[in-house]
Amino acid sequence: MAKWWPSRYGAGDQAGALNEITPAKVLEAVRLVRQGRVYDLAHVLHQDIPAFPGRTFRQYLTTNYHHINRRRPEAGPDGLGSNSVNWIVEQVTATQQMGTHMDGLNHLQVGDRTYNGFRLADIVEDYGTNRLGIDTLPQVVTRGLLLDVAAARGEERLGPGEVITVADAQTALASTGHDVRPGDAVFFHTGWGGLWGTDNERYAAGEPGPGLALAAWLADHRVALTGCDTWSFGPYPPESHCEPFAVPQLLNVRHGVVVVENLRLDQAARDRVQEFLLVISHAKLRGATGAWVAPLAIV
Repeated sequence: MAKWWPSRYGAGDQAGALNEITPAKVLEAVRLVRQGRVYDLAHVLHQDIPAFPGRTFRQYLTTNYHHINRRRPEAGPDGLGSNSVNWIVEQVTATQQMGTHMDGLNHLQVGDRTYNGFRLADIVEDYGTNRLGIDTLPQVVTRGLLLDVAAARGEERLGPGEVITVADAQTALASTGHDVRPGDAVFFHTGWGGLWGTDNERYAAGEPGPGLALAAWLADHRVALTGCDTWSFGPYPPESHCEPFAVPQLLNVRHGVVVVENLRLDQAARDRVQEFLLVISHAKLRGATGAWVAPLAIV
């Protein structure tokens, strides 16, 4: 197997293709805002969302301070202080690898090797990894493109295992008049996201997605990140039955291209949003393999 490290961005690099987002790229992106419309591309996160097997989300409300505050020396009639202030908080037990989220470059490996050739044996800690955690990825402000592959094919929804080809991407691009440039974020609307919340079992059982040839095409165009309205990135069942999740593996590990999953793209696609300012600000969780995000497409 051909060695893919060191990265083109340097032997110790941890930001991957997000290095392509330069100050000039940010300025290019902010000039795209003309109407002031904001599209929230995230789903609401809760315990009943579709999830990959073995991943769960639990959220618990804590109301005990309503009682504890009344017992404190500085208590008021119904809470803390003469103003009787109280509060509630929640506790969340979950993996970041569900819901609308951005993957860290530590998430996938080829054997024991991650992006830039780091070995898991050298980077794994109790809390996560000491390299490539989601905290090492820059925040994202760049030019976004939405390719409506379902519309380009004249379909409401692509089916599970359907492969999005380079020709599909080029056809969708031709209908917009845009091109793919270094540092771009390229999102694909397949219609699969319409099953979210309406048929979760079907949503999680399979998906359409970009194939390996399209993944290589994206990497050749030096995109910064990509994403889809599906729970992973790439067709499932996969193109080759013996190569599961080969598409995100190729993008993450070999090219450092960041992937965003479970995007909510239906409304933007219906409104024919094609080129936009993309903003993704993620939590800086030390060593984590991903972070929940609410990507904003601004036009």
